[in-house]
Amino acid sequence: MTKGAFFKTEAELCAAFVAALPTGWTAYNETAGFDILLAREDGLQIGVEAKLRLNAEVVVQASKEWGHDPLAEGPDFRAALVPAGHVQKHMSEICAMLGITIITVTHPDDDTEKRYGWRSPAFRPDLPTLDSRMYWSGREHDWYDRCPGVRCTLPEYIPDVGAGHSAPVSLTNWKIQAIKLLIIMERQGFVTKADFKHVKIDPSRWTRDWLERGIERGQFVSGKYTPDLKAQHPTNWAQIEADFNKWKPGAEVAA
Repeated sequence: MTKGAFFKTEAELCAAFVAALPTGWTAYNETAGFDILLAREDGLQIGVEAKLRLNAEVVVQASKEWGHDPLAEGPDFRAALVPAGHVQKHMSEICAMLGITIITVTHPDDDTEKRYGWRSPAFRPDLPTLDSRMYWSGREHDWYDRCPGVRCTLPEYIPDVGAGHSAPVSLTNWKIQAIKLLIIMERQGFVTKADFKHVKIDPSRWTRDWLERGIERGQFVSGKYTPDLKAQHPTNWAQIEADFNKWKPGAEVAA
């Protein structure tokens, strides 16, 4: 154990938080513009932005694109994720005014507050539970329901990326469709305009810059500039490929 252990990076902070999530919650890292988009099993969502200190930057990030458009996508709650012990009173008050929950995370190796065999929980406050009738405690508000008109669209697969990196890699729905296209090309050796239509991708950029023309007219093959999404998302690639029979084109593609 280490007294005073601290998080060195935002990625380390996010990883510790995700590892401590209770049953019923799924973390979609780098999704919908948030470092972490949490989804509860009933669909409720929390958009989380992480910083090593609670400052104006993370408050602005957590508040982004929030308004009163009934058709705008957004999570039910918004939160700022910071290490325990790094919350200033005035910033906490600003977050309360803006309806942003502050989630504080204790470093897994920090036993500073350990007393009589007890240690601090992995993070505070607790996440809203399915049987919660209200989203606040008796002393002060913990969660502020934004009642979005539409919740954030979740990708078909849980992103195989970490959260909180300075140059984040996201698994967007476009990437999922692109991976499907590349899997088709890997299986049959080429793709056609019909394959682009099947996976719902505009062929313009691909046929102009990323692919090369095949032997037969109308066929396109992998080239020097073809995105290597298999290397970028190895786990998601394997998952999508395992589901090939669910989304493959109507005409049989050779394995």
